[in-house]
Amino acid sequence: MRRIFLLLILMMDSGGQDRALAEDLFTPGTGAIRAGDFPTAAADFQRSIQQRPSSGALVNLGIAEWQCGHAGVAILAWEQAQWIDPSDARAIQNLKFARTVAQVDAPELRWFESASTWLPPNAWVWLAGAGLWLAVGSLVLPRVLRWKKSGGQQTLAAFGLCIFLFSLTANLGVVSRTDIGFVVRKNVALRMTPTSGSELLSALSPGEPVRRLKSRGNYFFIRTPMATGWVERGQVGFINE
Repeated sequence: MRRIFLLLILMMDSGGQDRALAEDLFTPGTGAIRAGDFPTAAADFQRSIQQRPSSGALVNLGIAEWQCGHAGVAILAWEQAQWIDPSDARAIQNLKFARTVAQVDAPELRWFESASTWLPPNAWVWLAGAGLWLAVGSLVLPRVLRWKKSGGQQTLAAFGLCIFLFSLTANLGVVSRTDIGFVVRKNVALRMTPTSGSELLSALSPGEPVRRLKSRGNYFFIRTPMATGWVERGQVGFINE
């Protein structure tokens, strides 16, 4: 458990105003962690995220929640950190360690969802736009400017089209991943119907991955690696919330 605590690293942005703002948001939480007051640290980092979401604040929130014994909330926070920054090594290491301790699996991703994790979600939008403009520009500009046709122009157009099509697939994966969530409470009831008196199918563990299929009232219909059923809102959290 202490291994996770040692991974606490502050993320500070360059620039005077941004640096001052980040310091104001991080200082209370980090001070509380160093004092061993993890509930206060968790509350401070939560406020930091509400004002200025960042992978650093989410990693630190996960550390505080883990030390409070909230494994599901911690795993969700580290997954959200990876949503913002897929290359965040602290989130990756913490998730690997936490899942080993909690004995829960990582979510099962479709191939296009796995591809979408290579870059932050917004990057795929920009990459799709760049690929489209490269393809269109390589075909249209030579005609408009009356340039002599060449194999290089066609190669650029094909390359841009490939980038565009792959980025579209990755964007589909980003959208699909918004329905991936994690159990944040202990012994969450998975029920047959969306009612409190419904038959209990199983109890879900904190940090267990789920996929949202639909919602009705105060319930989500979800699929887990082992079963499908209904859970109450507030019992699971989703990576893009």
